Amino acid sequence: MKEHHLLKSSAVQDAVATKMEYVSYDSRDIATNTLFFCKGAGFRPTYLSMAKDNGAICYVAEQPYPEGKGMHALIVRDVSKAMALLSAAFFRFPQDDLFVVAFTGTKGKTTSSYFLKGMLDQINGGRTALISSVNNILGTKPEDSFKSSLTTPESLDLFRDMRQAVDNGMTHLVMEVSSQAYKKNRVFGLTYDLGFFLNISPDHIGPNEHPNFADYLHCKLQLLVNSRKCIINAETDHFDEVYAAATTTTNPDSIYLFASEKFENAKLKVPVDFRYASQESDLRETKFRLFCASDKAQQLAIAGDYTLQMLGDFNQSNGTAAIIGAGLAGEDHDHAAKGIRHVTIPGRMQTEMTKSHGMVVVDYAHNKASMMALMRFMQREFNNPRIIVVVGAPGDKGVSRRPGFSESLTAYANKAYLTTDDPGFEDPQSIAEEIDSGIDHSRCEVTIELDRKKAIHDAIAEAGKDDVILICGKGADAFQKIRGINTPYPSDIVVAQQVINELEGENEHFNG
Repeated sequence: MKEHHLLKSSAVQDAVATKMEYVSYDSRDIATNTLFFCKGAGFRPTYLSMAKDNGAICYVAEQPYPEGKGMHALIVRDVSKAMALLSAAFFRFPQDDLFVVAFTGTKGKTTSSYFLKGMLDQINGGRTALISSVNNILGTKPEDSFKSSLTTPESLDLFRDMRQAVDNGMTHLVMEVSSQAYKKNRVFGLTYDLGFFLNISPDHIGPNEHPNFADYLHCKLQLLVNSRKCIINAETDHFDEVYAAATTTTNPDSIYLFASEKFENAKLKVPVDFRYASQESDLRETKFRLFCASDKAQQLAIAGDYTLQMLGDFNQSNGTAAIIGAGLAGEDHDHAAKGIRHVTIPGRMQTEMTKSHGMVVVDYAHNKASMMALMRFMQREFNNPRIIVVVGAPGDKGVSRRPGFSESLTAYANKAYLTTDDPGFEDPQSIAEEIDSGIDHSRCEVTIELDRKKAIHDAIAEAGKDDVILICGKGADAFQKIRGINTPYPSDIVVAQQVINELEGENEHFNG
């Protein structure tokens, strides 16, 4: 920790070196000879006493504690940064044994990550690990996959998972990196082989997250500063700042830009390396063509046609980013096209055409940018249909999203059912009323129905055969976060399926 100037003092109780055999920041998860981190806004000294009683012999903290008397102690300037560095060392720097790819952006991180994993699996025999907001995959066996709790895990958990992936024979790692991961030093000291910046729009701004947009953007940009090669969507807002951040540590020859064929880059000071153009789309798949526009892009053998089993022109942008990543990892067009062809993501653009109640779409869209993109696509693709939206906003976080929901619903929705979505310690009625207060009711009719199952039922039941029903926010999540408890919930996909079966009397299947 010397190079980072983190260590303030150390107190070693005896001259005999003691080997740390376990690391933890949870006083309930302690083994013999544990190194314990006193971290978190909710940390209390009694946790250190519990850890000591359970077998911890050394603690890391920003101040000495009487409760740690008799223990070794490392007093540091920032315990979250220290935990990242010490965890990496404890798990023997697993990042050195993996080709590490990281995605950041306000929207598209999960989809792009799954796309790239699907392609890399083609060339490494399925040995691509994944850390995402949906699932973490650390090996090829069923027990190596599990539901994630954070988009980017705490540093200790992240490096432990990376070590597990290496021990399981994984050779590549694709991960989502959230702004909170940098805000809370979960990836401090980690460098990526490839770093992607997909887009930026106001999000995650609130009392428990980022104080303002500038802080949110700053945290997002750190991914590029810590990447050996950078891939940037040239159409992102704040492009100049994004590109400048990449150039602070990366030679322009290792920075790649991509954009749609229609994007005018006259204002850009640097050329776009890759272009993509829509070919055709239908209810089941999306086709587009990728062009290599610059000399360095043409060195990658990835130009050509691609097909996605996911709706949405925005997924062409996500797909393009992932394909560039595959090319930089050594993959050619044919392997990439095969790998991305059938990728689906639980809770992302899962669609069902009903007989008499329109098209039902379950999607994780959970902020203004993703909601606008989804509804804009539906309006254009299906000839201006009546759009019915079921959506809620989470409590305790993302407070800045709520006006964005109001704006997007006013812009595109004909009817909105405002409902419950992980209210936490807030009142879901108050959250719904806050969103409702910003909606122009002359353009969008609103019903507040806090029972999410009933809201989904009523929305589908109300729909005519040419309508589009968008069930947004929770995707495949099988719980509601209510007052600190993960309360079981069947998931929007299951509920929608049950409603369709009830209304139409047949066993339909959602299409990914």
